[in-house]
Amino acid sequence: MSEIATPADPATQIVDPEFFDHPHATYRAWREAGGARRARYPGPIPVEGWVVTSYADAKELLADPRLSKDGAVERFGRHVGLTQGPGSALFSHMLNTDPPHHTRLRKLVQKAFTQRRTAALRPAVEAHVSGLLDAWEGRDEVELISEFALPLPLAVVFDLFGASDADHETLQVRGNTLDGGQGDGEVSVFTADSMLTYLRALLALKRENPDDGLLSALVEARAEGEEALSEDEITSMAFLLVIAGHQTTVNLIANGIHTLLTHPEQLAALRADMTLMPGAVEEILRYESPSALASLRYAAEPVEVGEVTLDEGEFVQISLLGANRDPQVFPDPDRFDFRREDAAKHLAFGHGIHHCLGAPLARLQAEIAFTQLLNRYPGLRLSDDHEPRWQVNPRHRGLLSLPLRLTKS
Repeated sequence: MSEIATPADPATQIVDPEFFDHPHATYRAWREAGGARRARYPGPIPVEGWVVTSYADAKELLADPRLSKDGAVERFGRHVGLTQGPGSALFSHMLNTDPPHHTRLRKLVQKAFTQRRTAALRPAVEAHVSGLLDAWEGRDEVELISEFALPLPLAVVFDLFGASDADHETLQVRGNTLDGGQGDGEVSVFTADSMLTYLRALLALKRENPDDGLLSALVEARAEGEEALSEDEITSMAFLLVIAGHQTTVNLIANGIHTLLTHPEQLAALRADMTLMPGAVEEILRYESPSALASLRYAAEPVEVGEVTLDEGEFVQISLLGANRDPQVFPDPDRFDFRREDAAKHLAFGHGIHHCLGAPLARLQAEIAFTQLLNRYPGLRLSDDHEPRWQVNPRHRGLLSLPLRLTKS
């Protein structure tokens, strides 16, 4: 998709692609300047709007009903002249809606996507991780993302759906530009249409042959006085689970291993006491959040942020990367330390009514993945010629590649 040229406000800061290799320094400077600022990010579809970088502002605005989600994706599409796509069939999920519609959707989805269902996946996640690591036997080097961090959450999503392993590529979004594939982390029109076709066929199968998977549970979910989810609402929720269920987790796993291997003292402490793993996961989420910006919002009415007023209709970007390194909340925020007591205050999974429903599943996969990787390969290290390169995408914070050297001693 070619870049769509739209005029930038003269006061808008134009972000260069090099920003994505070192975003924390830029967000620190913006945060220290106070309030919110206008910025335009590069990418297949340039994103322009207000950007909020302080923790206090971010947390408040994530729960502020004056920032609307209703139709934000379609509204932005119209703004940049993008009219193609599957529309409501994939985007009618709760992340794109406000109350009362959001309240109904979240209630019904929570009824199906329970903590018990997540916890029951532990043996399957452990088996998937073991199987992926078994495939590395006899090798000296691997590429973590394509050979582990990507196939793991895809397999888990398919376990949730009760879908065939043979169909993984149909629902894969996260690509890798280092070898010529799609690496911006966004969903193309072709990919979205293919996913919609597949999800509708799978949903029809589950209606005819219900099982104990999540799709069947979504079909059956209903609360007193509430209508059941429509087909568009179910396919949209399934689409959201695919996107959130593997893009975020891919980045969490890859960012986490990269962070651990570049902080040897912390890694040694973790190896010496693996009971610290939950804290390590929280600090990784804070230190290198897998989602750089919260999902898109726009001001339904004027909103004041510091000395700045966000006018009605303007797009608002909430920087999770910026908020999670705010020294007002996290002392010495650029220090990676999984013993810090305040790590769990991070906003990596959002806040308020749109807090990520799949956060427990992402944490579960990360804990199991890190534990088995570190136990099986005590000498695990980055490849000698590794230079970190990051996706040129303002919304996702993810490495393009992570080559590793494998040693068991």
